[in-house]
Amino acid sequence: MYQPTTRLLAVLELLQAHARISGAEIAARLGVELRTVRRYIATLEGMGIPVTAERGRYGGYALMPGFKLPPMMFTDDEALALAVGLLAARSLGLGQAAPAVTSAQAKLERMMPSALKLRVRAVDEMVQLDMRKPASPADNGVLAVLSAAAQARRRVALRYRVENGSETAREFDTYGLAYHGGSWYAVGWCHLRGALRSFRLDRIVQVSPVDRSFARPPDFDPLGYLVESVARLARAHAVQVLLKTDLQTARDHLFYGAGVFEPVEGGTLLHNQSDDLDWFARQLARLPFPFEIRSPDLLRDALRACAERLLGLAGKTNEDRPQAVSSDKRMDNQTL
Repeated sequence: MYQPTTRLLAVLELLQAHARISGAEIAARLGVELRTVRRYIATLEGMGIPVTAERGRYGGYALMPGFKLPPMMFTDDEALALAVGLLAARSLGLGQAAPAVTSAQAKLERMMPSALKLRVRAVDEMVQLDMRKPASPADNGVLAVLSAAAQARRRVALRYRVENGSETAREFDTYGLAYHGGSWYAVGWCHLRGALRSFRLDRIVQVSPVDRSFARPPDFDPLGYLVESVARLARAHAVQVLLKTDLQTARDHLFYGAGVFEPVEGGTLLHNQSDDLDWFARQLARLPFPFEIRSPDLLRDALRACAERLLGLAGKTNEDRPQAVSSDKRMDNQTL
């Protein structure tokens, strides 16, 4: 809910962001009546801010050309949001992020009153975010070019270096960008392969816009595609587990990127590729709902070993275990 002072500042921001904006649009954005907008405009004029008004179908409000606005003003909540955002930017794997964040924060602090400045510094110095940092930071310029190309629906030409050091040239339609698992990725249509592909930004050697447009698939989810494609990468073990719960509950209780979730009769089928079945068994052991291991058999063995370890930590031996839990038939069916 906007407060009166916040609404007044919001009107000023809207006037700054638009060459001309109608009173109806301002009212809709702020959730107020037209007469309230007219009152805010009068208040701004009373503060010495020259606002021009034009009647008619295409009329509206505008700041007088050449008028220099006063320094930016932030509410406490806005300042907190900026401070957390700047803190997160340092951990998002961009090569030039640290000096840029420091410079941006210094500029903001010059405009803030002392009390607000102290709050921002407190967040910067005392708050820590658990974000995985990549070994190879991505280039700011590459991110800027690709994000602009994605927004404008313009193709790019890029050179890409794979893990063994070899390079390939291709044209690419950028559908979106995502940060996942400690790395930045561009996701879109690769014209060299004729298929959807994702590329790590730290491996892009060169990128430049091409004078060709493209149509982006509606409602395309770059991060969702990226997570699913990583989950489908072939690894040592292909896993299938029937989670006896609904799709949303399954996703809420498993780690991000656990695999591909498929709604089926009786619950949700989880498809996963794993190199470490012992680790995956521990993830299953903490679930609050029943599940059934479909494959592989080695995962059943890993879960058995996990159960043995937990019983040992609880001070029980094999002989102490209830028959219903220890029966081979129960464990072979693997319904917990």
